[in-house]
Amino acid sequence: MTAGELVVTEVLSPEADQTAADLSTYYLRNFPRQAARRLELMAPADGAVILSRQPNEIRLPIWLRITSAAASLMLPYFSDEMALEMLSILDAGPCARLLSRLDESHRNHYLGQMDETVAHEMRELLDYPPDCAGYIMDTRLLGFSAEISVHDAMNQLRRYPASMRRRIYTLDSDGKLRGQVELAQLVGAEPEQTLDEIGSGIDFHVYALDHKEEVAQTLRKNSIEALPVIDVNHHLLGVIRGVNAIETLKEDFAVDIQTMFGASRDEQALSSSFFAVRKRQGWLQINLLTGFLAAAVVGLFESTISQFTALAVLMPIAAGQSGNTGAQALAVTMRGLTLREITTRHWFRVMFKEAGAGLINGLAIALTCSLGVYLWSQNFGLSLVIALAMVISMTIAGIGGALVPICLQKLGQDPAQSSSIILTTVTDIAGFMSFLGIATLLASMLAQA
Repeated sequence: MTAGELVVTEVLSPEADQTAADLSTYYLRNFPRQAARRLELMAPADGAVILSRQPNEIRLPIWLRITSAAASLMLPYFSDEMALEMLSILDAGPCARLLSRLDESHRNHYLGQMDETVAHEMRELLDYPPDCAGYIMDTRLLGFSAEISVHDAMNQLRRYPASMRRRIYTLDSDGKLRGQVELAQLVGAEPEQTLDEIGSGIDFHVYALDHKEEVAQTLRKNSIEALPVIDVNHHLLGVIRGVNAIETLKEDFAVDIQTMFGASRDEQALSSSFFAVRKRQGWLQINLLTGFLAAAVVGLFESTISQFTALAVLMPIAAGQSGNTGAQALAVTMRGLTLREITTRHWFRVMFKEAGAGLINGLAIALTCSLGVYLWSQNFGLSLVIALAMVISMTIAGIGGALVPICLQKLGQDPAQSSSIILTTVTDIAGFMSFLGIATLLASMLAQA
């Protein structure tokens, strides 16, 4: 070998091989978004191998950033154990979105190996009511990151059936729907341009739980060939293709007209009085029973109330504030369950959040209320009692408003039908018990003028 010549070999020394591995790990750990984009461009089998070799603290941030389209291709290349682990680290919504893109055999295979409770939850999220957009959408669509180049997008297209290539939906860095790119735009663009540069915005979309009537109106009025379907967080779930959807909707409307009255299992606005009574009477009887429970709590403190008549004046305030707090928590939780923002597995996070909100609101209301009571009664003990009662009862009410609908849904009951009745009992008892209980404990302070 003459001076100045170098010999290049494909075999690295052990030290160099370790350095290369360290550099790869550094990149994957510190640039998860960029790593996700690079893995999406690779063959699904290769991407799965690279991910499976990483520890959880590196794998998780990358996996969460990979688009559903790419993740659905990678998943079958993981071992069953690894695939279930990868699904388990996803939240309920993203996990259901990913499963919806798999063919039925793969989807049932993974569901069959999941915990029974989790599998049931996934099936509920995948099974949309027949009168909403999610029921008629097609999940076979392409969603690519808006950051990738036209050249990379063209390479990815080869992995998907021709029927899916006509239109690409672009996603932002959080996986939310951003725009769309027609195949003609893609073919005519420069290779180095990004999808974001050549794409166009989305003028119309529907939410998965929007009623099919709204879908039909949107399709008819705007002559849309394909209508994206998103969830409440603006993540792309599927697409409704115009011509076929309108025909399906026409058939559904005909069936609805035939079964609107009498045949429906649910009460309608024009159902008979006897039908309404049969639906409502049981819950009214339960409401009466819960009213007696609240009255019994008040009866426990009859001597305290007779001794300090001002307590009777303030009792409705304590119960009313806890009731309002519980109703607010109930409304937010019910909305989350209805729109599938949350599932029953989120019970602790929802409860903790509403407990915190109830506590902070309770402290603020306690300050205002105790000041008003002091100006009215000139009794510091009474002001302290109402203040403590507000904090305790509003915290309990927030917890109740979060847990009641979640527990009912977990038990297979309809939260919309019975949550308010049960919650009213919880908030009344919490309000009366905290107010009158604290008053009994601090009776000596109430006696001081």
